[in-house]
Amino acid sequence: MSGPKKLVIVESPAKAKTIAQYLGSDYEVQASVGHIRDLIEPKNLPPELKKGSLGKFSVDVENGFEPYYVVSDEKKRTVTDLKKALKNADELFLATDEDREGEAIAWHLLEVLKPKVPVKRMVFHEITKEAIQRARDNTREIDTALVDAQETRRILDRLYGYEVSPVLWRKVGPGLSAGRVQSAATRLVVDRERERLAFVAASYWDLTALLGPEDSGVPFEARLARLDGARVATGRDYDDHGRLTSEAVPLDEQTAQSLADALRAPGVPVTVSNLESKPYSRRPAAPFTTSTLQQEAARKLRFSARQTMSTAQSLYENGYITYMRTDSPSLSQQAIDAARKQAKSLYGAETVPDKPRLYTGKSKNAQEAHEAIRPAGDTFRTPGELQGVLRGNEWKLYDLIWKRTVASQMADAKGSTASVTITAGPTADGRTAEFTASGTVITFRGFLSAYEEGRDEERNAENAEAKLPPLEKGQTLTLVQLEAKGHETSPPPRYTEASLVKALEELGIGRPSTYASIISTIIDRGYVTPRGTALVPSWIAFSVVRLLEDYFHDLVEYDFTAEMENDLDRIAGGDTDRVDWLNAFYFGSDRHRGLRGVIDNLGEIDAREINSVHLADGITLRIGKYGPYLEAPNPSDPETPRRVNIPSELAPDELTTEKARELIEAPVVGDRVLGTDPATGKQIVAKDGRFGPYVTEVEPEAEVDEKAKPAKKTAEKPRTASLFKSMDPATIDLETALKLLDLPRVVGADPESGAEITAQNGRYGPYLKKGTDTRSLTSEDQIFEIDLPGAIELFAQPKYGGRTASSALKEFDADPVSGKPIKIKDGRFGPYVTDGTTNATIPRGEEVDDVDFERAVQLLADKRAKGPAKKPVKRAAAKRPAAKKK
Repeated sequence: MSGPKKLVIVESPAKAKTIAQYLGSDYEVQASVGHIRDLIEPKNLPPELKKGSLGKFSVDVENGFEPYYVVSDEKKRTVTDLKKALKNADELFLATDEDREGEAIAWHLLEVLKPKVPVKRMVFHEITKEAIQRARDNTREIDTALVDAQETRRILDRLYGYEVSPVLWRKVGPGLSAGRVQSAATRLVVDRERERLAFVAASYWDLTALLGPEDSGVPFEARLARLDGARVATGRDYDDHGRLTSEAVPLDEQTAQSLADALRAPGVPVTVSNLESKPYSRRPAAPFTTSTLQQEAARKLRFSARQTMSTAQSLYENGYITYMRTDSPSLSQQAIDAARKQAKSLYGAETVPDKPRLYTGKSKNAQEAHEAIRPAGDTFRTPGELQGVLRGNEWKLYDLIWKRTVASQMADAKGSTASVTITAGPTADGRTAEFTASGTVITFRGFLSAYEEGRDEERNAENAEAKLPPLEKGQTLTLVQLEAKGHETSPPPRYTEASLVKALEELGIGRPSTYASIISTIIDRGYVTPRGTALVPSWIAFSVVRLLEDYFHDLVEYDFTAEMENDLDRIAGGDTDRVDWLNAFYFGSDRHRGLRGVIDNLGEIDAREINSVHLADGITLRIGKYGPYLEAPNPSDPETPRRVNIPSELAPDELTTEKARELIEAPVVGDRVLGTDPATGKQIVAKDGRFGPYVTEVEPEAEVDEKAKPAKKTAEKPRTASLFKSMDPATIDLETALKLLDLPRVVGADPESGAEITAQNGRYGPYLKKGTDTRSLTSEDQIFEIDLPGAIELFAQPKYGGRTASSALKEFDADPVSGKPIKIKDGRFGPYVTDGTTNATIPRGEEVDDVDFERAVQLLADKRAKGPAKKPVKRAAAKRPAAKKK
């Protein structure tokens, strides 16, 4: 039997596997798989505590905001394994991440495991042999201030969510949620859509000329800048209400066309009237922080924030990059030396400046000012060296991080910017036009040899650079082409994940580790829907934000939310007491009324008003139980307003007054009688219902015999059937409707068992059924088309994993753990990765096309690490012992 070992606990199995390689046989490395305990749900509190001050939040608000933690059911096995390993250990190293959450995980482990051996806190920001051994030899105590900050954040979120969310349930809709940071982020997206709704486009015209030197040089493009000495208006001269905000002269179509005609006339001189050249210099961007990595990965790689962080987590845990949650752009001396050495080797000594570049961030919290995200180690591995090791998204992200890091230590790009003014005229009617163009010539690429930062969408961008030929003042030019162009100013662009992360960071809302989860939450809650890269708010988000603004004003104020983050930083720094701060937040202070005071004095909230948007005279948008709809007076029935559903694909800013009137005034498609069912004598009618078009049967009106006794009514429910997606209620015929009403269709009998095979539509799509055995069909039309041989062939295939290639969206090589081929399939809850044994749902926001072999392996590994899904627990008669309080 081997002797005692030193037990090292980290968060993830992948991290444990990597670290174990560097510590040797004297160490046993285990994973906690994230947090091992959390606040208990109030409904699961011991009965004797439900009526006390703990009962509402599982936080004792009247006694120092003491939380009531329990080990979750899915983590009990993990805790048992850790305790077992601890019995054979003579020392415990808590090696969780070095941020607040990692510190809190370490503290929870200490509280639950109650070790009787020496405990050391081991921190590192990269997983390399040198870094792990250095961390092992330089341990510290648990930082209780960091733990206090994380505990405060968790308690704050519980108080906020459990007090505010029920108000949303009652006044807006069930299943909604409010959160300290998610509500502010939702408001940002809604505010931008409000700006787009209020935006009024302005129209203006200009001229674009293609000019060339008389000696047949390369022509270049120039834009009209001044007319008779007055500056011509561009998009930047108009505000969001379409009003001119400067003294610039706007051109209309007639003026622009007449000027173009006059300038095209023979004999109109065109000369270079002014030429300026200025030195150009551009510095490289700082190394990546969490925020800038998410922004740049979104711009260049089209990654979602969650996808970026998941991929970066894998790179970190496997020792390829430094810790991926940081707000510091600074590099260690070893990283600076590695970047400079690599730049000199790959791009030449002249691309490296004499002195290293030093970068500083805006973070005030020195305790969490980690190094920037960079390749791990004293010597960086180039993307080329890892081409066969890393694949797919991991290689792409490593390549991006490596380029940014190396470029950050390289020399400025140098060159010159030339600006030229061309005078055309005077014309026959005495007008003189001035055109301008500019271009930059890079004479020394410097850091651009390695990397160039991407840019977000620019609004009303008009000054595109031209490639200018050599020019001289007074030089005569030829007008090759002249075009009058009309333009409209553009509304503020919707947020993308990249620009929303940037806005959150600039406003101080959230912290690096929370950006991905913030965006994921507002998408998962249905407040925001991605449309391409843009984030479009739902109408229900408008109602939620309006309620919060009207009744919880402080909680969605950007400055207030940012100040809460600063307060948490002060708690993390040991400068503020967490209990005092929570008392002020919940019960109030001189500065704020307090959440409890707001909840107790809400007054009457008019739910109908909160869920209404007045669009125009007589037209109101209402958010109802089944989605948004328009309401307007009904001329034919003044007592019953006209209601029209809003198409789901219509974004809020597209619902203009004109569009609303168009929807209201569109002819109503009434019930369409298709004919009579010859078997029953009932009328068959096509209808448009709440959940889409369908057909149903209607009893024919019978002649009434007043003398006859009324017959007893039977509660026979009429048959109904939804139309297939390929069917139109305006064109469906009686024959097709009867086929739908007769479903399920009997395909035939299985020749071996004699069991009846039916084809039908179900909750998760069309399928075949034989006894209790089922097989999915590829389309609804197959319900009517598939014959008995086709059905028998389908049942002959394995139900899962062994069908034709079409049943899998993508296929990969064998999983390194199970040895079974990996496939991506489309399931009832969306696409998922499977090896036939383990199924892992692809996170919302990630596209199937972006999931490569490495990402699929990672998803399966993460799923295995979490263990089997929690099963519903049947209530036992006997009481379980209460969990111990902190």
